[in-house]
Amino acid sequence: MQKPSQTQFDFIIIGAGSAGATLAARLTENNQFSVCLIEAGGKDKSPFIHIPFGLAFLSRMTNLGWEYDTEPQSQLNNRKLFWPRGKVLGGSSSLNAMCYIRGVPEDYDRWSDMGAKGWDWETVLPYFKKSEKQQHGESELHGADGYLSVSDLCHTNPLSDSFVEAAEEIGLSKVTDFNSADREGLGFYQVTQENGQRCSTAKGYLTPALTRPNLTVLTKALVEKIQINDGVATGVKLQLDGQSIELTASKEVLLCAGAINSPQVLMLSGIGPKEHLTEKGIELKADLPGVGQNLQDHLDAIVQHRCKNRNSYSISLALIPRYVKNAFNYLFNRKGIFTSNVAEAGGFDKTQSAADIPDIQYHFLPAILLNHGRATAFGYGYGVHVCGLYPKSRGEIKLRSNKPNDPAMIDPHYLEHPDDQKVMIDGVRRARKILGAPSFRQYQSWEVGPGPEAQSDEQILAFIRKKSETIYHPVGTCKMGDIGDVMTVVDSELQVKGVKGLRVVDASVMPTLVGGNTNAPTIMIAERCADLIKQQYS
Repeated sequence: MQKPSQTQFDFIIIGAGSAGATLAARLTENNQFSVCLIEAGGKDKSPFIHIPFGLAFLSRMTNLGWEYDTEPQSQLNNRKLFWPRGKVLGGSSSLNAMCYIRGVPEDYDRWSDMGAKGWDWETVLPYFKKSEKQQHGESELHGADGYLSVSDLCHTNPLSDSFVEAAEEIGLSKVTDFNSADREGLGFYQVTQENGQRCSTAKGYLTPALTRPNLTVLTKALVEKIQINDGVATGVKLQLDGQSIELTASKEVLLCAGAINSPQVLMLSGIGPKEHLTEKGIELKADLPGVGQNLQDHLDAIVQHRCKNRNSYSISLALIPRYVKNAFNYLFNRKGIFTSNVAEAGGFDKTQSAADIPDIQYHFLPAILLNHGRATAFGYGYGVHVCGLYPKSRGEIKLRSNKPNDPAMIDPHYLEHPDDQKVMIDGVRRARKILGAPSFRQYQSWEVGPGPEAQSDEQILAFIRKKSETIYHPVGTCKMGDIGDVMTVVDSELQVKGVKGLRVVDASVMPTLVGGNTNAPTIMIAERCADLIKQQYS
């Protein structure tokens, strides 16, 4: 984009992802606020973003993501894991599987108990409702007037139907709304789509706001650091069109760069663990040892079957006529296979380690997935993704250098807590039970992962160590909580400790992972923060 016509704004927002686009839309509703939204990636032009089935190809499009890799994981055979994060308007909401999941009330009440006052379920529910444009209208738990379209799938695969039918066959409930009071069981996900197209925050929130004269959007602009003068955030220094420029914020800088980039930007700006910043040659502005710590993510293992049934979403010459027919159906009617988010069905279940709430989540794919979709899987098949929802292992983000163009070091410390291993082992066993239900017998399939030879806990754990991957839910690296806690980074109004005029607003502020996908909770956080800001400056 062109250089900004002005260099001073009331608010500067770093990152136009799930939180940043939401904040930009809500703050510019007040025409007295001038807002600059800065995105390191480009515009969300790719048709693969907007066509839901394009999800199958997005992992190969290196121009849309940060293309991160973790450090070698000691509990995963020293593998480096691929961590894709959105680098485009809409951020990861432009690349995700569109599943609309909030978590459970206990998740947010736990935040409050940990010192994040005002983030209990009763307080956050109105912001989930405010964000939501629910296909079925307003209800006690759902909203209908928001920017984020939430709808039933327009198309489901017969294999996904079999997955849902298997629930009652193995003693689970069939769930129609995973965001209701009781979500334990299997069912179809609702998705962030409208009229068969993805509704990212760029589409739902940002598009209506782009016509407002008080919003400036800069793309392909990399923030080098936040300017801190006498303990106050006064603006940002960024790279744009090969030049370094400075923008000033008269009210606040709002950091919405995500669980990896937000702590990185803070540390590059002199806010973080004193010893680490000194080691990297960065002038200390605020000694906050919690910056980059408390990293949590959902680890995922896939129980996969091969079969000869052509209902599978597969690469096959035999399926070309079906895909051609569906291309026309999508083009003219917004219906058919191309409206599918691929991860159509799923659910929540309890392992032997669970207390009162489910501790694992399933995503069912009527397709074989190899290397996040970066490798082509020929032939037919299907699989159940299993992730442990409440890992006890904690990782960290550190700087590789003091150069903003160098990616941060990502070390999730997966499975270092033995309880996480138990949950994943039991989760794999339960997924196998689902795929062994009578509704799947018609497909005459055979298990290829872990494979029939893996039966003991040790053999299943060996499979998990060899094959598990992220399911893309990193959080926690700028923890919100009691300001008396030395590891807290932001207070309950998301203000950075020891620095005025600076907030972090994204998944990095979550004290703990929620029980499910993290996109809707991240949007909720931005919705509530927008209200806090409006109240402060009213």
